[in-house]
Formats: sequence, C-alpha cells, structure tokens
Amino acid sequence: MKNINLEPIKQILSSTPFNPSQLRTAILQISAEHGPQAAYNTLLRVEVALKLRKPSLAIYDHTFHIIGGGQKYGFTAAHALQDMFDITLLLNKEISHQDIRDWYHLDLTRCRIKEIKIPFFQQFDSPLPDPARVSRRMENPFHIISRESGNYDFFINNSMNEMVYPLANVSAIICHFPERRPRSYFYADRYTHVIYNSRYTAHWIQQKWKFTPHKHIYPPVDMAPAAPASETAKENIILSVARFEEGGSKKQLEMVRMFLKLNRRFPALLNEWKLALVGGSPDENEYLKKIKELVEKSGAGNIRLMVNSSGDELKALYGKAKIFWHLCGLDQTDPALVEHFGMTIVEAMQNRLVPIVFDGGGQREIVDHGVNGFRVQSTAQSMSFTMKLINEPALREELGRRAFEKSKLFTRETFELNVREFFSAELAKYCSI
Repeated sequence: MKNINLEPIKQILSSTPFNPSQLRTAILQISAEHGPQAAYNTLLRVEVALKLRKPSLAIYDHTFHIIGGGQKYGFTAAHALQDMFDITLLLNKEISHQDIRDWYHLDLTRCRIKEIKIPFFQQFDSPLPDPARVSRRMENPFHIISRESGNYDFFINNSMNEMVYPLANVSAIICHFPERRPRSYFYADRYTHVIYNSRYTAHWIQQKWKFTPHKHIYPPVDMAPAAPASETAKENIILSVARFEEGGSKKQLEMVRMFLKLNRRFPALLNEWKLALVGGSPDENEYLKKIKELVEKSGAGNIRLMVNSSGDELKALYGKAKIFWHLCGLDQTDPALVEHFGMTIVEAMQNRLVPIVFDGGGQREIVDHGVNGFRVQSTAQSMSFTMKLINEPALREELGRRAFEKSKLFTRETFELNVREFFSAELAKYCSI
C-alpha cells in the first residue's frame, strides 16, 4: 500500500479523552487523498492497535490443492502463525482440514478455509489456474484474489504468482524461484516483503527481477525418525526421491543408466545393492514410460520404481536406505531447471543417508562436499563416489552422521521459529500506530 501519513491518527488515538469524530474526519481525509481501500486499511490497523480484535492474515496459493513442497511451506507457515493471527487459507479448489492433516501432518483446524473460484479458468479442463494462460490483451483474472487480499491486515502470497496485486497493509510473496521475467501483470515488486527459500533463488531474483529480496527462510523439512536406525539395521539401498517430471529434469533416466553400468562393471558387488526411485506422477507420463521400458529391457531385478507411494512407505524406505542420489540440474543451462533448494535431500540427511547430488543450485547450500556428502558435475563422478561409499562403510557411516547434524538447520521447528520471529516483528511495527 501507499505510504500514508499516520501522524494525525496517532495523535487522535493518544489524546485524552478519545474523540471518535476526529478519527472519522481523519479517515475521510485519507479516503479523499488515497482512495477507499487506503481508508479501510487504516481502519483495520486502528482496530488492531486498539486491541479491538485479533489481527487477520490470509495465505493464498492457487496450488494448495496439489501436494508439494511449496504448498507445505505455506501450510507450515500458517501452523506457526495461528496463535498470533486470525488466519484464512485462500484457495481456488476446495480441500479440507483433514486433507491438510493427511498430507502434511499439520492441524490447521483453527484456520478458516475459503474457496474462491476464478471464472476465467472454469472453462479449462485443468487441475489449477495456470497464470501462463493470461496475456496482457485480457483483464487479469487474478484481480478477484487481489480484491480479497484487501480484507486482511496481512496477506501472504505463497503461490509465487506475481499476477496477484497485494492490497493488505502488510504483504509478503514467497518466492521459490523467479520463473518468469517481469511482464504483463507483474506485481512481485509491490509486496512489502519478498521471502525466498535459498540463496540460489535470491541470486536469480536479483538477476531476473532487478531488486534485492528481503528475507531468507529455508523450507521446513520433518522426515526425521523418532529414533535413528543403526547402520546394521539399514539395507543396501540407493534411494532417489523426486517427482517424475515429464521433461525429465529430475534425471531418473540417467540414474537408471548409471546403476545399470555399475551392475555391469561390478556384478558381484552390485548384486547386493538395490536402486529405488520414488516419486509422484500423473497417470499419463511418457518420461516415466521410458524409464519403465529401460528397466524391463535391462532385466535388472535390483531396480525398483515406486510411483505415488504413501508417506508411510516413503518414511520406511528412508529408514532403510544408505545412499541418496539427486541429480536435478545435470547438463542443464536453464537455471529454473536446477534444484532451487532440495527438500528430499534434507529428508534423506535426516535419516543419515549420504547424499550424492548435482553441484549446483540450492544443493550447494545443503551438501558440503566431502564433509556430509558429495557434489558432482557428471554421471562418472556420481558413480565414482557411489563406489567409494559402497566400499568404505566406515566413511559412509561417518558422513551419514554429519549429514544428520547438517539437516538440523532445516527442521520444521527451525522454520516455524524463523517465521514467528519475522512476523512478530512486523506485527509489533503494525501495532505501533
């Protein structure tokens, strides 16, 4: 919102006795100079400053109905803030509190859920309102969300959708990566705060959006077991967890080829090891089909594909595996296709798996090469470090222990603490009218 001189309001509120008619005159003056939304925002702020009600906060995400790391970020932020704010979750397709509990193990029953359908997108057979369908030649269909944002003291845009203009007194947009350059209906620079998930993302915000973001908060990761499995209880499993992206950006096909090469070069040793590729996928996926065909053609009995597995299945596999592969970014020139952070890498580290990851993107902020895992630039390096870990169990156990220690920087508890500290400071400033 515009910078409004609130000094007259402060004087009225601090005067004794309090004069409501003076406040009314000041609000009308703000409306005349800055418009009715500014006047309404001022009234909202006065109500909170006078402790007439709890401050309100809305969190919007046009993909809240789809399970994912970005959505977990927003819901976990709501969980952290629900004691501080009266929270409304804004979404475009209905979900329930039970859905959120099942997907993320979060109790958000104190948060209201409000579904807002966007008429323009109702004509398309698509699971989400795709901003890419919007052009400058048409009215912005996300204005309906913008208008709703003006009903709250605070507004968080968790969807990385820069087409939503913020009208709340205090606003924040969560950026997991600046996927599009500024063009039609670009409002990321209109938010009070831009919060980013990794230093890699911050760098590309500066490069693509030409401004410096405000606050760094790493994503929440909570896959640590109640009690760590001992090395003897683990199995000889190399694990990879990532969506089976139809464009192949997560590199599962390359991983299968790597493992098949290792099978051929070290048949006796690799016969005792398995590769497990776990990830979500739509029903029709040509990339996943290629992977299945390669595995079947190879005849390898020690490669396992697990598609759309349950959370419990994944957690059990994390507890059993020893080595983790994540090569997103390999042979890529587009920075958007390099891992922006890498939540599954942290999940693996929380379970004492040793990560072997591509040396780029947010993965450099998680894995310290040779200290708690290895960063690689090629499949040849990946295979070399994999064999080193297979042949040196003592090294593998030590790096796994260090990986677990590093993973503590990215826990849900740390995330929620950082979120509360940031918004507590903002709320204190908001109430100091």
